[in-house]
Amino acid sequence: MLKRKLRIALYNTHMATKKNNKKTGVNSTIAQNRRARHDYFLEDKFEAGIVLEGWEVKSMRDGRLQLNESYISIDRGEAWLHGAHISPMLSASTHIHPENVRRRKLLLNRVELNRLIAAVDRKGYTIVPVAMYWKKGRAKLEIALAKGKQQHDKRAAAKDQDWAREKARVFRNQ
Repeated sequence: MLKRKLRIALYNTHMATKKNNKKTGVNSTIAQNRRARHDYFLEDKFEAGIVLEGWEVKSMRDGRLQLNESYISIDRGEAWLHGAHISPMLSASTHIHPENVRRRKLLLNRVELNRLIAAVDRKGYTIVPVAMYWKKGRAKLEIALAKGKQQHDKRAAAKDQDWAREKARVFRNQ
C-alpha cells in the first residue's frame, strides 16, 4: 500500500513538472519567417511587443500564425505589422467577426523607433519580421534591419551552406 501511494505521489509530481515545463518551455517560438533570412542580410535585431485582440492570442497559442508575407511599415512615428496571417479558431471567435490579416501596432521605445526611422530613411534599410515568440506570457516579435540580397548573394549563401553540410558529414564519418 505504501509503495502504491509513493508511486502515485511520484507520478503526480512528474506530471506537475511536465506541465510547468510546457508553459515556460524552452521552445516558446510561435512562428518564424525563414524567407527573411533567405532574401535579406539581417543586421540589427530588435524585440517589439505587439497589440493583439483576445482571439488572436488564443489562436497564436494554438500555433495559427504565419509571418511569410508580412512586412513592417512606419507611419507617423509608429511601427505597424502588415500581412501577418492569424487564422481564427472556431471555438474562440464565435461572437466576433475576426480579420485574418490586419495591421497590428508594434510597441517599441522611442529610441528604438528613431533608430529604425533613421536607418530606413537615410541608409536604405528595410524592416522585416523574423520570428514571434512568447516571453513571460506575452507575445514578442523579433524584427530586424535588413538589406536585400541580390541573386548572386543568394547563390553564394547556398554554396556556403552546402559546403558546411558536406564538411560536417566528412568529420562525422571520420
